[in-house]
Amino acid sequence: MKRGLAILLCLAWSGAALAAGPAAVRKRVQASMLLTGTIEVAPDGSVAQYALDQPEKVPEAVKGLLTKSVATWRFQPVEVDGEPMAAKASMSVRVVASPLGNDNFSLGVTGAWFGDGASRQSDATTQTISYKKRQMPRYPMDAAYSGVQGIVYVLLKIGRDGRVVDAAAETVNLRVVASDEQLQVWRRVLAEAALTGLRHDTFNVPTAGPEAGKPYWVARVPVTFQLNGGTPAGYGQWQAYVPGPVQEPDWADKDKLAGSPDAVPEGGILLAEHSLRLLTPPGGS
Repeated sequence: MKRGLAILLCLAWSGAALAAGPAAVRKRVQASMLLTGTIEVAPDGSVAQYALDQPEKVPEAVKGLLTKSVATWRFQPVEVDGEPMAAKASMSVRVVASPLGNDNFSLGVTGAWFGDGASRQSDATTQTISYKKRQMPRYPMDAAYSGVQGIVYVLLKIGRDGRVVDAAAETVNLRVVASDEQLQVWRRVLAEAALTGLRHDTFNVPTAGPEAGKPYWVARVPVTFQLNGGTPAGYGQWQAYVPGPVQEPDWADKDKLAGSPDAVPEGGILLAEHSLRLLTPPGGS
């Protein structure tokens, strides 16, 4: 696994012409993978068991890390009519490998997101957000010509009519190495393209369950900008990137935002305030 990670990070470092200041940025390059699965939580908030969707594709070191981390997780108990209950929910976790030097890496679980565990499967589609009309954002030409790729994690404020009331880029992870000044420019370029496209989308809003009847909903959406010929990372495979700073808009209550922005599966949309609530650090206590 070490050799593969070293080659991956070297390729990421050489992916663009470098300007003044990239040496410090290189040290922030991370390799990560997003893993999905299910988790079962006991009435007291402890983890009863969990399962990955495709465990055979996950490196043994990563599976060992997850086993140790999950054992320390504690959730706010799920209650129905005031009574604690067992819950089963979807799960996605972000595992990151950070270089330590000499082909050594530090593995950690840096983010996670979970379903709410209380929705009934029969009416789950009416209890969450889904796309009604979707328009794929256009790839900015200057970014495409410069070989810039990345993922923009967007927070959307969606009104009762299913239209976007407000939108903000929560963070932008880039697959390019340059100076901090250049990275700031590219983050802004990709973020503006993502926001422009999403503002034209419309959504089906919750009509049943605890989310129904709200004046608005806050949702998370990842938008991927990948050039033709680029290969998406498969399940259990590493992908290198430079993580961006996380910012929340004034209209999003930070204390209510559940999970981590980069733990939302690509191509999906999730209610940002609707989740099992993890009380302990995702990387273990």
